[in-house]
Amino acid sequence: MSRRNRRKRNELRPINITLNYIKSSPASVLFEMGNTRVLCTATVEDSVPPFLRGAGKGWITAEYGMLPRSSTSRISRESVRGRVKGRTHEIQRLIGRSLRSVVDLEKIGERTIIIDCDVIEADGGTRTASINGGFIALAEVLRRLRLEKTALRFFTAAVSVGVVEEKICLDLDYSEDARAAVDMNVVMNDRGQYIEIQGTGEEAVFSQEELSAMLQLARTGIRKIIREQKKGLGWA
Repeated sequence: MSRRNRRKRNELRPINITLNYIKSSPASVLFEMGNTRVLCTATVEDSVPPFLRGAGKGWITAEYGMLPRSSTSRISRESVRGRVKGRTHEIQRLIGRSLRSVVDLEKIGERTIIIDCDVIEADGGTRTASINGGFIALAEVLRRLRLEKTALRFFTAAVSVGVVEEKICLDLDYSEDARAAVDMNVVMNDRGQYIEIQGTGEEAVFSQEELSAMLQLARTGIRKIIREQKKGLGWA
């Protein structure tokens, strides 16, 4: 099979990281992975949800959305529809779980950190790009709070992998995702430990051998993304 821009099956799309993209936010990043672009910002509130009051620990949560013209056809704003779609709920819960897993919540005190992920342009992998950019915004705001050395336990990153035209490919763009027989999203930390795996056979099945090959390819890609995150933060 041939991929856009002659990309190899084990090759990531180009990554570009612009830190401090929004001046009004204490931490922000424009995270670009190929033609998928996500603006991630961090907000710190000196309060926690009711179930954590008095527990001596903080909370990290995320919100996710796609701008109306982030896709080839206009996407109606969910605020106008009057309800949030199930897909949106699923993705923002995934982002929140991924980010909480790498932070010692007791070390941030009774604060809530909100990571907003707004998709400016979508070309596949918006949830994984949101995790990758959301982590950078989180790490940066922890640095500004002088908590990065005590509260931040690991780096985390995510990538898609799948079977397209009977070939296992890394970091699917939209055209590949649309015709993938198997589609998987993998979230890991920098110790190679899994945080979440979402895998689906799209009118297909996959073997244990294919699963192992996809996870190994995702692991390789995530290592490369984490290197880019560190460079983008200036921590390399």
